[in-house]
Amino acid sequence: MKEQHINPTHAAAHDHLDDHGHDNHADHGSMKSYAIGFLLSVVLTAIPFWLVMGNIFDNSGTTAMVVVGFAAVQIVVHMIYFLHMNTKSEGGWNMLALIFTTVIVVITLAGSIWVMYHLNQNMMPGMTHDAPHHGHQGHQMHEGP
Repeated sequence: MKEQHINPTHAAAHDHLDDHGHDNHADHGSMKSYAIGFLLSVVLTAIPFWLVMGNIFDNSGTTAMVVVGFAAVQIVVHMIYFLHMNTKSEGGWNMLALIFTTVIVVITLAGSIWVMYHLNQNMMPGMTHDAPHHGHQGHQMHEGP
């Protein structure tokens, strides 16, 4: 057998393997964590697709809320398994930025929906679904006397 001579400088340069020059950062994940994230993403996509295509719920509002719930869970899965976000990454600044972004998005969406609802109520009061119908029977026109 031939004995190999390993240059110590070369060996020391390659000992870090997964270091990538980062200090005190979250790990980059393993093949197992990526596989788990991928499988969860597929399942969290397939179930809402089945719910919508199979017309499982009678009420479309219920279907929409369930699909939005699955979407929120999928966002969390992506952040954990693919973006490697946790409370320790970047000294907690990633989580603080996420919370701030979430608050801004919720305020913007809630404010927009509130404004649009009230504009609809105030600009078109007779066109809402909950307005009382005063003697109108369909769209029949009344002819003269």
